[in-house]
Amino acid sequence: MANPAQSKGWIKNLSSIASRVYFLLIILQIPLFRVPCRSGMCMSPIHVTSSQLISSEIFPVPMIKALLYPGAIVNGLATNMTFPKWENVLDLYNLTNVKDASAVPDLQRLEVLAGSYFSVAGAFVGLLKPGRMGMFGSLLLVWGLVKEGILKKPMNTDPSRTVYVYPTMVIAMICAFSMINYNLKKATRAAPARPIAKPLMSSSKSKLK
Repeated sequence: MANPAQSKGWIKNLSSIASRVYFLLIILQIPLFRVPCRSGMCMSPIHVTSSQLISSEIFPVPMIKALLYPGAIVNGLATNMTFPKWENVLDLYNLTNVKDASAVPDLQRLEVLAGSYFSVAGAFVGLLKPGRMGMFGSLLLVWGLVKEGILKKPMNTDPSRTVYVYPTMVIAMICAFSMINYNLKKATRAAPARPIAKPLMSSSKSKLK
């Protein structure tokens, strides 16, 4: 029989590894889906979040470029073995004129937008303390993608803007669920023994009489 302390340590290590893998999937912008957004077609939660942050001017542009740069490096090395220039990061993601773009694609996909925010925040928070934020963001993303891909809401008539989900989304979902620390203390705790009622001495004597 496994020791509860060992099982708890194994679960803790699993959530720690899952949070790191989930962080790499998000920060390196591994393609998880393909969905229309304000900047054109977005394939990662960071791309969706960055287009919204730049258009709303909530965060300074250098901070958003720092968020995009690790994924731009991976993409540059994977395509033509070159490092992208810092000043060209926004051009790579078609974010230079995103303020003038229509907000209709984001408003039609609020689940994808909110899920992207929670996924990015959950990836960073999960490095410090794995929790449910990444799982909540992933569930919102999946629901938004399923709603458009299967239920056809909103209706899309342009084949070039078709929603697509990559197999890496399954890995992200597994990592998001594995980040949760389950409490095994309650599950392994034995049920307390119930006391057995004993008849009173007076009642037993009265029965004998």
